[in-house]
Amino acid sequence: MAENIQKKPVNGQRNNNSASNRIRSILFVFVICCFGAFLIANMSSNGVQKTEVPISEVIQRANDPNGNIAKITVTGQSLDITLKDKDQPTETSRKDGSGTLYDQGLVNHCEDLKDEELKTCESQYPIIEYKEDVNAWGIVLDVALTVLPIIAIVIFFSWMMRQAASANNQSLAFGKSRAKLYGPDKKKVTFQDVAGNEAAKQDLTEIVDFLKNPKKYEKLGAKIPRGVLLAGDPGTGKTLMARAVAGEANVPFFSISGYEFAEMFVGVCASRVRDLVSKANKNAPSIIFIDEIDAVAHKRDARGGAGREDEQTLNQILVEMDGFDNDSGVIVMAATNRVDMLDKALLRPGRFDRHVNVTLPERKDRLEILKVHFKGKPIEANVDLESLAKKTAGSSGADLANIANEAAITAAREGHKAISNKDVTEAFEKVAIGPERKSKVMNDKERKITAYHEAGHAIVGHVLPDSDPVHKVTIIPRGSTGGVTWFLPPEDRNYKSIYELKDILARAMGGRIAEKLIFGKDAVTTGASSDLKNVATLAKSMITEEGMGDGLRNLVFPEGDTGYYTITTGKPYSEKTSEQIDAEIKKLSDEAAKRAEDVLKANKAVLDKLAEELLAHETLEEADLAPILKPAKLPTIAKLH
Repeated sequence: MAENIQKKPVNGQRNNNSASNRIRSILFVFVICCFGAFLIANMSSNGVQKTEVPISEVIQRANDPNGNIAKITVTGQSLDITLKDKDQPTETSRKDGSGTLYDQGLVNHCEDLKDEELKTCESQYPIIEYKEDVNAWGIVLDVALTVLPIIAIVIFFSWMMRQAASANNQSLAFGKSRAKLYGPDKKKVTFQDVAGNEAAKQDLTEIVDFLKNPKKYEKLGAKIPRGVLLAGDPGTGKTLMARAVAGEANVPFFSISGYEFAEMFVGVCASRVRDLVSKANKNAPSIIFIDEIDAVAHKRDARGGAGREDEQTLNQILVEMDGFDNDSGVIVMAATNRVDMLDKALLRPGRFDRHVNVTLPERKDRLEILKVHFKGKPIEANVDLESLAKKTAGSSGADLANIANEAAITAAREGHKAISNKDVTEAFEKVAIGPERKSKVMNDKERKITAYHEAGHAIVGHVLPDSDPVHKVTIIPRGSTGGVTWFLPPEDRNYKSIYELKDILARAMGGRIAEKLIFGKDAVTTGASSDLKNVATLAKSMITEEGMGDGLRNLVFPEGDTGYYTITTGKPYSEKTSEQIDAEIKKLSDEAAKRAEDVLKANKAVLDKLAEELLAHETLEEADLAPILKPAKLPTIAKLH
């Protein structure tokens, strides 16, 4: 779909190349013709044998009815003798170079001569007869010795010319832009092709109007934005959104990644920036899109090293954006998921005037995205895309596209004629966690430990008031896990309270605590390692980023580029504060473990029942879990509010 404009020459260059190619072709054909003529001549000269024959023998053979001479023809200054057993005439010519011609009259005259006179005539007019040489291998050897050196020389010089032309082209294209051009001849993408992100579309609609009707804004003194920065998580469709702007405005779209500017030679990156802007100006109005712009636009004060190639590239981008006229019609769009890493000079007004957030899709947007990706695929009538949209909270558009593709692959592998609900569920779980590892065999003890571990997660999460509902539990290994317990939120949330986060910590500790209650405190296994990592990460985030600690409430301690770091800790807080943070994290973890233990002790019978069902069926869906978990209750001691 995309065309590399680096390989697309301008008209003058294309015409010059065509003319040069035609000249080379003509010369090559001429050389081949000359060589063929030389070869034929060489073969004909080596394929015959010369024998001098007296006129008397010619006369005798000509008059003999049974002789070998079929016809004698005078051609110019030669006498052609056609033999009866040959299709072509045998040419004879004068040996001495006098002006007398061989003709039939000469032959008749020689017949009337006496013996002495005939000898004189024969000495004056000898005849040469040409016969074919039967030594074919000698002909082949002569031709090979003549042809092979010539072929070797031709190949060598052709290779030298190609190398020289290639080196010349590479040197000319070294500083050229590698951007891909999506022009009118390419498939157009519009806002209708982009599902969800209505807020981002609304912001970008103004950019489309700027490109379509610049005079409307210039009359009121408004300046067309020079740059638009698209910020959002990976896979949210920032590139697709930029292409939709170009498609709506019907203008050329130059796309390049920030990493494609990188080069080990000094000055090349800046040259590519200039070349890209020059091409965009020639095709104005147009859009330049730089994906992953943070690759060449890092904060200069944080990275240091004046004169670095990436800094020269950033400086050249800044200079080129300053050089845009208001009526140039060129808009630079860029995408990044690390706005905090960009240089401030790039974000000031006059450069990237507009900042558009391309967020993760909400449930209704996910449903629309799924419909787009399942469009054209044969699906069964009962496939519930709305349920899938509910499950995929936090997924990007790329994740949803991957689920649709995996569902089609699963259906094809199973030999289905259409995608079923089972195929969709399997695809979702494969993308979310990993494929089932059916080849991994667990012994009875490992299966029992896994069953109680997952049952502990499920029961704690079920009874805690601010936890999400249990959706599914399985003890079939998936990815790097021995079993999985899913908790799906009933609706999308933008914020989480401290109660919700503490319930998440408690249910994460449920697996380890269940193992402790059933198999003894000293019989814990490595099965809870990922759970403990998640608890530590979430607890630290609550203290250092969300200000949810008891002793450090309303205080945050970011570890990014704050411009201040202590000598002792290497962090933007003191050693004493670091100890407080560690204590708060431990306090949250201990509280979570205590609440999980209280819940599981109060629901020991439910824990045994659920583990037993998991051992029997391996996987339990939400409908299967409801009657088992119904008797579970929340003990007063585990309540937070």
